Amino acid sequence: MLDAQTVATLARSFHDPTDGQALKSLELIIHLLECSPHPFSRDQFTPGHITASGMVLAPDGVHVLLVHHRRLERWLLPGGHVEPGDDTIAAAARREVIEETGAIVTSAASIAGADVHGIPAARGEPYHLHHDLLFAFRAASREIRVSEESHAVIWCHPDEFDRRQIPGNVQRAYRRILSQR
Repeated sequence: MLDAQTVATLARSFHDPTDGQALKSLELIIHLLECSPHPFSRDQFTPGHITASGMVLAPDGVHVLLVHHRRLERWLLPGGHVEPGDDTIAAAARREVIEETGAIVTSAASIAGADVHGIPAARGEPYHLHHDLLFAFRAASREIRVSEESHAVIWCHPDEFDRRQIPGNVQRAYRRILSQR
């Protein structure tokens, strides 16, 4: 079972002074982890809950795995809610990647980014915030599949990020991951 203090310590290990938006998101994430009795509960809508996403690089180290999210109708990284059986927050991100894409990925070593973003009201849930921690993974192969949560799953070249309206936090995380190799 995940421990909020352990995740807060991991979140504090992220440092990129050039990414003010990620640092501000991390402040909010750490505050949630330290002050909420149930930061991982998907039923906690105020101030939101912790989620985990994965930036999966293809075996070529260039293309990024994206899902066209069915509910949100946009291209995103695979990711989602933490579940009680997740041993670590990185394991939650890895599980979400596998569930949403079928990709076989390596284990994550560290946080690659953070983003707090709004989720529209739907299916009995009010508008709320996802306090998302992003982890870097590498795919063992290019084999992928589409889950019921998505319209499509693709390997995207960074030259197509703007055309697919990939969020700025994802683009910054991509550049950060490449610069750390």
